[in-house]
Amino acid sequence: MPSNGKETYDYIVVGAGAAGCAVANRLSEDPAVKVLLLEAGGPDSSPLIHMPAGFTKLTGEKVNWGFNTVPQKHVNQREMHYPQGRTLGGSTSINAMIYIRGHRLDYDEWRDLGNEGWGYDDVLPYFKKSENNERFVDEYHGQGGPLNVADQTQHNLLTKAFVRSAQEVGIPYNPDHNGAQQDGVGYYQVTQRNVRRESAATAFLHAYKDRENLVVITKAWASKVLVEKGRAVGVEYLSGGHSKETVYASAEVVLSGGAVNSPKLLLLSGIGPADEIKAHGINVVHDLPGVGKNFQDHMDVYIAAECSQPVSYNGHDRWDRAVRHGIQYLLYKTGPVTACVAEAGCFIRSSDEVRSPDIQIHCLPAYVVDHGRLRIKGHGITINTCHLRPKSIGSVTLRSANPTDPPNIDPNFLDDPYDLKISTAAFRWGRKILAASSFKPFIKEEKYPGPQAQTDEEIAEYIRKWSKNDYHPVGSCKMGQDEMAVVDTQLRVHGMDGLRVIDASIMPKLISGNTQAPSIMIGEKGAAIMKAGKVV
Repeated sequence: MPSNGKETYDYIVVGAGAAGCAVANRLSEDPAVKVLLLEAGGPDSSPLIHMPAGFTKLTGEKVNWGFNTVPQKHVNQREMHYPQGRTLGGSTSINAMIYIRGHRLDYDEWRDLGNEGWGYDDVLPYFKKSENNERFVDEYHGQGGPLNVADQTQHNLLTKAFVRSAQEVGIPYNPDHNGAQQDGVGYYQVTQRNVRRESAATAFLHAYKDRENLVVITKAWASKVLVEKGRAVGVEYLSGGHSKETVYASAEVVLSGGAVNSPKLLLLSGIGPADEIKAHGINVVHDLPGVGKNFQDHMDVYIAAECSQPVSYNGHDRWDRAVRHGIQYLLYKTGPVTACVAEAGCFIRSSDEVRSPDIQIHCLPAYVVDHGRLRIKGHGITINTCHLRPKSIGSVTLRSANPTDPPNIDPNFLDDPYDLKISTAAFRWGRKILAASSFKPFIKEEKYPGPQAQTDEEIAEYIRKWSKNDYHPVGSCKMGQDEMAVVDTQLRVHGMDGLRVIDASIMPKLISGNTQAPSIMIGEKGAAIMKAGKVV
């Protein structure tokens, strides 16, 4: 064990995102255990983080890694914008706050792939453990947990029209996509408390800041896991992105940097495919071929239409209106500042043959084109359509041995032709909803792609030109027993001692929905496993 005056903790957790905050909180519940949590970003002090609608402005490098993918060979060689949170709370501090767990069969599939203890009945208690749901009191939801889940304060007229229109085209109303079944249309619940964002940091860190045994260091850019005789013993990090610091763990090091940064750190530490590591002049510590492989993400295809009435959220960020809305929010907790933008959605099936919904559609009552970076005059609505279970598999690899260089991120979108087929079906469903009668008073004309795109090939051309990622990267340190698995069912790195990965990268397959809630669940279950010493 490292000692001799070296700065030593029982556990070091790298990454204060969805899973890392939960892990650090639960491990530090034992006052005899000393926990260090390292976060590459700064504190979550920006007011924009905590006001629900503020996330639309959180695009700068202070809170966002601002990654790009490598050129995507099946989507016109585009380098796609790939935002990820870099602040306390990680991406839970900059996302749209949607609380969706996925389908129960997603987790049963994980179990059936050889991951005993990770079926739906096994993980449900950990969803409930973290949750304090303001509406539901039933077998699917928890009360009293640190993470508050609430209904939204208001819904835009376009959102209400979407929910009615979906029902008009045969999609049943569902009050709870996280309950007995996922199919249907409804209003999303969100991670908010008192009409403020509830991030992993506000839920699991800030309320427990007085714990003397929990130390949180921000602007600590992890650059290497220290390994001695096959055991992880500490972490090197760049303080403020510059000066090198070293801390040690007497028990374990936990990587919770997410599906991009956890494999990157393993590779920088010499843990991963030997040939890739050697190519960057890094000493091979442990040849583990699956690190950075099995990378998966959802891909969005949006339909944008011009509104015939000024009912969208467009233009409300103009300075004079923003001031008025800010005052309204501060005084009454009402108005456009309370919006999460993606206020409602639906889960549907591309055919009767699929085992559960494989399409998710979001309603955004505003023009949100190219991640909101393309400004369009006037009022509009955006219908985001998403294929939930893509077959395309990508990777995360090193660009160089420099820890401050971004990695090569390759979701490999549309590599499998099946994904284009289902994306096209999802797009047609979005158009069908938009054409229903409840939308007629509000819609003037379709702007993207426009009514001229009708055939499958025309729609495919549009998809290749305008599709985007859905901010749900997983799988790059997958859990399993095969030769490409990185961690076992206790989330221990295969062939290593004292090292675990606990975040979305351990998912063997992408779940059917947003990944915030499952990532927090992984943190809860991972911490419980560590405390119990076995799968629980």
